[in-house]
Amino acid sequence: MIAGPGRGRAWSPTAVRAELRVLAARAGVRRRYAPHQLRHAHAVEMARDGVPLNVIQRQLGHCNLGVTSVYLQGIDTAEIIDIVHARRAPMIPASTGLAATPD
Repeated sequence: MIAGPGRGRAWSPTAVRAELRVLAARAGVRRRYAPHQLRHAHAVEMARDGVPLNVIQRQLGHCNLGVTSVYLQGIDTAEIIDIVHARRAPMIPASTGLAATPD
């Protein structure tokens, strides 16, 4: 995350994309994706959790409810779940995230 003199300031779109690439690589994401897909995934997850459409609309900043509904149309959540479950689990070394403890 941003540290130092830029902390607390708005990110440029280029900086956001670069940071997302770094975080995706750390998380083991090997497939390219567009950051905008995160908005769609967020909307789908909220809909699956039963969040009302008008709340999703406000969260995404849409003026038109029709735009929000387009985000959720044509998405077969069962298909998405099947694809995710069919993927091989990422392999993370057991030492990842463990800090050495002083004796």
